[in-house]
Amino acid sequence: GGMLASVEDQAESDFLVEHADLYTSKTNGFWIGIYRNVNGQLLWQDNSALDFVNWGEGQPSEGQLDYCVELSAFSGYWSILPCSSQKGFICKKRKIHPLLFALYLFTGAENNKACGHVNVWILLSLVLIILIGLGFMIYFLFKIKTRSETERKAKRCSTLQEYSHVLTGRDDENDPTNDKEKDEHSIV
Repeated sequence: GGMLASVEDQAESDFLVEHADLYTSKTNGFWIGIYRNVNGQLLWQDNSALDFVNWGEGQPSEGQLDYCVELSAFSGYWSILPCSSQKGFICKKRKIHPLLFALYLFTGAENNKACGHVNVWILLSLVLIILIGLGFMIYFLFKIKTRSETERKAKRCSTLQEYSHVLTGRDDENDPTNDKEKDEHSIV
């Protein structure tokens, strides 16, 4: 939810007056979020600093502790009036982080809360599927890499064995072709 608006600078004040002008047929002023605390200090309801003021002439008056602040739709100046006066109001929502805002837009939570929850689950499911897919891809790439390394090592061992046989001039005693040649020599 929002609260009565705080006005941080002249540009924001001008923006509010420009848009408040659209509603001047209904009211000539709008409540904004300044209030006096029990010590007589003026504060914004959203606890932001009261760095910018745009008071009308003779405003604010010290004797009006329990009064509210109106923004004039015509001049943009502020004045203190009894809170029971019939005025419009300008509210402001606090700023949210851009990522949360993107999630909020994606889910459409403002328009339909039930649908928004469904969209959040769809979004979370898609993220989960993507993460699982990435996990499988990493697993299979690792498996292919280790298999290639194993095949390379086996090939290297085989090549080393062949070279050692050539260099020593000895055949492998367990080689079946050796047994066949021995049999042939004994027959002749």
